[in-house]
Amino acid sequence: MSKALLLENIDPVAVDALTAAGYAVETRRGALEPAELVAALDGVALLGIRSKTQVTAEVLRQCPELVAVGAFCIGTNQIDLAAAAASGVAVFNAPYSNTRSVVELAIAEIISLARRLLDRDKALHAGTWDKSASGSHEIRGRTLGIVGYGNIGSQLSVLAEALGMRVLYYDLEDKLALGNAERCGSLDELLARAEAVTLHVDGRGGNAGLFGAEQFARMRPRSLFLNLSRGFVVDHEALREHILSGHIAGAAVDVFPEEPAEQGDAFDSVLRGLPNVILTPHVGGSTQEAQHDIGRFVAGKLVDYLASGTTTLSVNLPTVALHGRSVERFGLLHRNVPGVLARVDALVGEHGLNVDGQVLATRGQLGYVVTDVSAELPPGLLAALRALPESVRLTIHGPLRTA
Repeated sequence: MSKALLLENIDPVAVDALTAAGYAVETRRGALEPAELVAALDGVALLGIRSKTQVTAEVLRQCPELVAVGAFCIGTNQIDLAAAAASGVAVFNAPYSNTRSVVELAIAEIISLARRLLDRDKALHAGTWDKSASGSHEIRGRTLGIVGYGNIGSQLSVLAEALGMRVLYYDLEDKLALGNAERCGSLDELLARAEAVTLHVDGRGGNAGLFGAEQFARMRPRSLFLNLSRGFVVDHEALREHILSGHIAGAAVDVFPEEPAEQGDAFDSVLRGLPNVILTPHVGGSTQEAQHDIGRFVAGKLVDYLASGTTTLSVNLPTVALHGRSVERFGLLHRNVPGVLARVDALVGEHGLNVDGQVLATRGQLGYVVTDVSAELPPGLLAALRALPESVRLTIHGPLRTA
């Protein structure tokens, strides 16, 4: 029985889906360091992680039995995608499943910061009745600046506008505005106009240090700041200074440059204890609804890949989906050079089989061809396909069958 390993407290629906597909599933609550991960992956075909476990090139090199990795989250910067592709390991994530959860948290935090609910709550818990409108504002009529107009940023745009906010956004790509949102030509333009700035950028390396002292200084006095994207994007020392000076009236931070590996571990930050600052432990997408949907979606992608070779929404392999089914199916991931398809088909013919269905796609240096044939695959054909100089990985697609 093929094995699957799920780390970091992935929703049980994923365990159910993989078990129903015939996998022996092991779960662990926390993340694993690379050396621990290599030991745990002995004999494992499918790995499921969230944001903490690092799947490095060295881990992939030492785990040749690993076939696919599921990132049960949005980001994939914790995985060496190029090394995974070169090793023939498919990677899937959940780019949409927790979008609504993150957006709802952002809306809740914008309202909380504008109303200074933290200060009111703290005073009342301390026994002080401070019934005052001082520093408390509606968000209706205020201007929200969204940095990063992808799945989360664009949905936030729609909900914020429905609440009466004016919406500006900035994105490196030319994204279509939704509703009455207005695209800014530069980040500086957005910072000069927005009364609340929220970051929703991806984990690409170029975003490291995106927001520092210079950007905070360009924000309007007494504006609000939120980061629910990536911890390494923001200079927290600079944010602290601007909060203490009063230039930033309030902030909400859900992600940090360094985060504890497991629940219950100690946490420290220069932002602790600051007035009107909401700190949450990377829970933007952590609602029961979102985690259930992520577990269902990513587990389904992993099962589909092993069963049919489908790589739709894979973040590192060519996109292939061969519909229908013949007697046998195999997928060959190979170096993207001319003539591979012809050689594959010639080998199939030499072993007395017909090609009943076939799809080829390429992506950068890789090609991926999925082929249906008319009879059982003879061992000689499999050996010949693996021996092709361009071959990266050969997989026989069906219930728990790899080669």
